Amino acid sequence: MVSIALDRMRLARDNAYRWRAETNFGLKLALAFGAAALTGLLAQVVIPLPWTPVPITGQTFAVLLAGVLLGGRWGGMSQALYAALGAAGLPWFTGWQGGLAHLAGPTGGYVVGFVLAAAAIGYVTDRFKYFRRFPALLALMLAANFGLIYVPGMLQLGLWLGLVEGKSVSAGVVLNLGLFPFVAGDLLKVLAAAGVACAVLPGKSLKAQ
Repeated sequence: MVSIALDRMRLARDNAYRWRAETNFGLKLALAFGAAALTGLLAQVVIPLPWTPVPITGQTFAVLLAGVLLGGRWGGMSQALYAALGAAGLPWFTGWQGGLAHLAGPTGGYVVGFVLAAAAIGYVTDRFKYFRRFPALLALMLAANFGLIYVPGMLQLGLWLGLVEGKSVSAGVVLNLGLFPFVAGDLLKVLAAAGVACAVLPGKSLKAQ
């Protein structure tokens, strides 16, 4: 009975993954918008930190899963929709804010990183089933989180501090404001995202389009 249940679960995962890849453009766009909306919802899970303009949020959990669930092209598209519609005024940035000014602010670089991270994770997990195993997927998500989200995030934060705030900026200042306070929380979010992703990813080398 246990083996039959496991076989059914594997078949359901494969079928869902194949459906996601083969469904029509309209449904893919709807799924991407749904992932963008989840990112916007988790953006409202906020813990402000008094010494930095960058708050702790739940967004990265949604970003990492978007790549796994939608694939490289549509995972990246979901976060591009989040950024573009938010910049156009849809109030789903942190604090129920919207507008180009928010995207150009101290946290805008992290949003750009969301697009890169979701696209990269989706591309790799679609094409290399090795990265659907928990240790490899965890390493991939850690690399995307700290490499593809934080690098553009800290670059824009540093520019904003220097050009807008007129502060003296060094690598140490940017790291203290834009990275170090978030490491512990991000490790928990990455662990959770990798665990959920492993539960839904198929073992076969099915590809998303």
